[in-house]
Amino acid sequence: MSLYKTTFYMIAVFVLSSCSFNSTFHKPNQIKSFEELTRYDSVKDTTYIEYAKESQEIILYEGEYNKVINRDYIIRNKFFVSSNGNKLNGWLLTPKKVKPIATILHLHGSAGNLLTQYELITPLIEYGYQIFTFDYSGYGCSEGEPTHENLIQDGYSALKYINEGNGVHDGRLILYGQSYGGYLASIIGSNSQQEMDGIVIEGAFSSFREEAKHKAGFFGNFVKIGIRADREIQKNQKPVLIIHSKEDKMVPIELGRKIFSNANHPKEFYEIDGSHSNGLQYYAQEIADKIYQMILKE
Repeated sequence: MSLYKTTFYMIAVFVLSSCSFNSTFHKPNQIKSFEELTRYDSVKDTTYIEYAKESQEIILYEGEYNKVINRDYIIRNKFFVSSNGNKLNGWLLTPKKVKPIATILHLHGSAGNLLTQYELITPLIEYGYQIFTFDYSGYGCSEGEPTHENLIQDGYSALKYINEGNGVHDGRLILYGQSYGGYLASIIGSNSQQEMDGIVIEGAFSSFREEAKHKAGFFGNFVKIGIRADREIQKNQKPVLIIHSKEDKMVPIELGRKIFSNANHPKEFYEIDGSHSNGLQYYAQEIADKIYQMILKE
């Protein structure tokens, strides 16, 4: 092998097995405090923000204050401290017209922040679910660095925060993770079974290495495998609903099936169409019904 090729492979192995490659799993957008933020410009559009400090209520507008986005639910800003010491920012989304039938702890994907992720879970509010979603360390208004270890601790801490009361949860509790959040939900839910009633996993990968192999081919084999969701799920005895699109180009459906194949009953694999982690945009009623039938129905 030539010196050039040897050098190339050595660099590739170093990059792929280092923290610099693993950090590419995280693409957070940090923002200043909602008390100071009045608008947020994303790739798709501009969201205008009105924050009432006394009530901690957030009102979101589309365009120049002409259309309220969250007209059917209330958003209240929350802060809690993770076990790693980082102060994290969360939102409690509560339906205005009905009493919630259950609370969903939403673990969002590895990019953006609450303002770019929250609409992926809000369709469930129409079906009576209250949602607590939050930004991991280093995302949005949350403090700290977005490392694998921090995100796992953040997930456990969010679950603890909800179960301690804090005006967030007083009934049935479901973990709903999307993409990277689905990977986290597999681990956190399986090791916290007494603290929740069921797990929903959408568009998740089974391990860092499997996802890296999908994105980087052979070189993905050099990525640290990390905690394996498809192994952790074996510990879980609570109902599991796994949702994955056969058209998902970011996380192949085979990785979702790996988690499902290792899960215990009761379990269901719901194969859908569409892009990555967008199931609730097109199948909200079907997913809401499945959650109710699998997890909540006595």
